[in-house]
Amino acid sequence: MRFPQITLNRHHLLLAATSLTTSALVWAPFFLRLPTLWGIPLPQQGMATIVANYDGPYYIVAAKSLYQPQTIDTQFEFPLPAKYYSAHWPAYPLLTRALAPLLGYPYALLAVTQLFSILAVIFFYQLLIRLNLKKLALPLSLFSLIFPARYLVIHSIGSPEPLFIFALLASLYYFLDRKYLLAGLFGALAQFTKSPGILLFAAYTITLLYPSFSHLATGNLKTALQKVNFKALLPQLLIPLTALAVFLYYHYTYQDFLAYFHSGDNIHLLFPPFQVFNSSFPWVGTFWLEEIIYIYLIEAVGILYLFKKSDYRPLALFAAILYLSTLFISHRDLSRYSLPLTPLILIAFAPLVTKREFQIALAIILIPIYLFTINFISQNALPISNWSPLL
Repeated sequence: MRFPQITLNRHHLLLAATSLTTSALVWAPFFLRLPTLWGIPLPQQGMATIVANYDGPYYIVAAKSLYQPQTIDTQFEFPLPAKYYSAHWPAYPLLTRALAPLLGYPYALLAVTQLFSILAVIFFYQLLIRLNLKKLALPLSLFSLIFPARYLVIHSIGSPEPLFIFALLASLYYFLDRKYLLAGLFGALAQFTKSPGILLFAAYTITLLYPSFSHLATGNLKTALQKVNFKALLPQLLIPLTALAVFLYYHYTYQDFLAYFHSGDNIHLLFPPFQVFNSSFPWVGTFWLEEIIYIYLIEAVGILYLFKKSDYRPLALFAAILYLSTLFISHRDLSRYSLPLTPLILIAFAPLVTKREFQIALAIILIPIYLFTINFISQNALPISNWSPLL
């Protein structure tokens, strides 16, 4: 298997095996229908608990219905309006649909997650090599499969995040390598997977226009235009064009070009920032939120580290733009919304991985990461009384 300029090697195979193994260890207590694990009571539905974790079943609905309201309203039992599914962007459902004839929809859902979890960690490894972090590439890539713990959850259930993170990392990798068409194509895939993909376009545009800023400031428009690399910028237009294509398809299915923005309680961006600390909002609902301050702090420090190196500018700009957007998110599960930031923050803190103190700390937190994952999945399953429409 080859991507442009990337050939699989033994480190890639080790990363792939580790990605599959970590998910298998998460699945094991549910597959074996253990009544408890470390005192944690477990549901007895087997692998159905894994498949039923939010928002996996909703992506199956999108995959089977192709966003057709009549199909959604007549064939599925979830009490949600048809437009709700427009928040579940098409790439992940379409890939699930493609594998469904071989595996059935529930296991196709998991297979797509596993495939792109592997590709995401391989491209993270390659990005580290590209940034001259060769000695740290393997241990940091292995670490990324289990940290943050929320990612171990995500790459063990039906979720579009591994596909999204793969597309982001591949796009950034090829952008740094000045393969701008590939950067645009993978950026378009990211956009086709989740709405924040548009932030890649913003980061690339700023990066490519930056050499012209000083000339614009002096009013020298002709020189400013000469400084712009239009051959690099034009392929990045594939990203907003992909968003436009999705909206046009929603106009066809829902008769509403802006259906995504009318999908209900799916868009959690609120002004002013830091509304996540308002416990009255429905997707917050608690005042136990101190860990969010640590998320904000660690990510801010990491982004500032990224900006210290000029070679990291596209990474830093994308990370900064995404980080700023998370400040406006009012949702208890902020760690999930921040997952695309995680590989870039890990790059910022990469030198820590080889420290003896870090390795001791990692040994201490391995069990808590696993227990968090098992407990989260056991409590996060959508109740489904009739599986037949989802098979």
